[in-house]
Amino acid sequence: MKKFPNAFVILLGVILLSWVFTYLIPQGSYERITDEVTGVTRVVNDSYQSVSAESPSFFDLLVAIPNGIAGRSDLIVLIFLIGGCFYIIEKTGALNDGLSKLVSALQGKESVALVILATLFTTAGVTIGMQEEVVAMTPILLLFGKSLGYNAFTMLYASYGSTVLGSSFSPSNPFAVLIAQKEASLQLLSGSTLRLIVLLIAFVLWLMYLLYYARNHRIEKTVMAPSDEKMGVRSTIILWLLGLTFGVTVYGILKFDWGFNQMSACFFGLGIVAALLAKMSLNETSETYIAGMKEMLFAAIIMGLANSISIVLTDGMIMDTIVYGLFGPLQNFSPATSGILMMVSHAVLHFPVPSYSGQAILTMPVLVPLSDLIGLSRQTCVLAYQYGAVMADMLVPTNGALMAVLAIANVPYNKWLKFAWKPTLFMLLIGALAIIFAVATGYQ
Repeated sequence: MKKFPNAFVILLGVILLSWVFTYLIPQGSYERITDEVTGVTRVVNDSYQSVSAESPSFFDLLVAIPNGIAGRSDLIVLIFLIGGCFYIIEKTGALNDGLSKLVSALQGKESVALVILATLFTTAGVTIGMQEEVVAMTPILLLFGKSLGYNAFTMLYASYGSTVLGSSFSPSNPFAVLIAQKEASLQLLSGSTLRLIVLLIAFVLWLMYLLYYARNHRIEKTVMAPSDEKMGVRSTIILWLLGLTFGVTVYGILKFDWGFNQMSACFFGLGIVAALLAKMSLNETSETYIAGMKEMLFAAIIMGLANSISIVLTDGMIMDTIVYGLFGPLQNFSPATSGILMMVSHAVLHFPVPSYSGQAILTMPVLVPLSDLIGLSRQTCVLAYQYGAVMADMLVPTNGALMAVLAIANVPYNKWLKFAWKPTLFMLLIGALAIIFAVATGYQ
């Protein structure tokens, strides 16, 4: 059996397929207006019309690849700098010391470790919509998992998967719920009670599946290599600084609206401080940092390639046609059925639109008037968006974070798909039931 294509090949194939579609799918466009105050561009409802434009040439297709990588430069820099930072911390021995101590404390309590891990990552998804940041942490998570006897699928499910779950069912994800509510002219954080209840139900069931899978797919534990010295002052300080850096970045995101560049600066500084504490020379520090960045090169390029897909579809003037074709027929169904189909359509649309915040800005101006027309509350319209679009990040190969995580873990996409479709479908079912309940109770 031939080896399944890796993430790089898959994304290049999708980019090529997207370019072919620009010659097959009718071109069309919505009218857009830009808010002079916020600078946000919005779609004008009921403004779709067919257009006649020249499809991208093959050279345009090639240009879309570097443009896609350049368009994600801030995220790529974050991945590089976090990778270098963690590599330095690993070379100081602090990481090995900390993991050894943690594994020793969790002997016989491996399931507790999984619950704690999934809870932390779910919380990160709920609060800040974290996903891309998991990429740089994946090597450490895999090492931690092996020391507890858990395979790569278990650790990816508990970490990346839990961030997707938290981001999807969150009552406050700033990049999903809040953007969608703003586009729907709803009070921010309104309707949180139902979202919290559904989040709790989904999380409990998510944990049950995680523990079931982990229990039935244990691997032989990897014994942590002994460090040169016991957990000393230096290692303790470095690990505390690592925790403090995560705390500072989360606070900055929530309080000061920090982006990837501010996060990159924090982790770059942490790496330098860790090297100084370990008494590395300047040359050794730079060489170690560069070695860590090299480890993240494949993952970083994958993030950029995923962005090229949207560029090709947008330049080919078929992105709006896809939106129009997916959501236009929904007005022919009952409110509950329309809500569920809306969720499914969002999941499908997330294939060519891997940014769920961008998907909210693209679709909500179209869907809100449609929801009003068919008797579906705007709050339920937001539910359909967040459950469908964000949960699809578990599966769509156009999601750069997913493909980067899989690349680092050396997990082929086809094997991940075989593993992940069941829990993802189950979560979408919970979302569908929540939509039916919302319609039945007049959720506003």
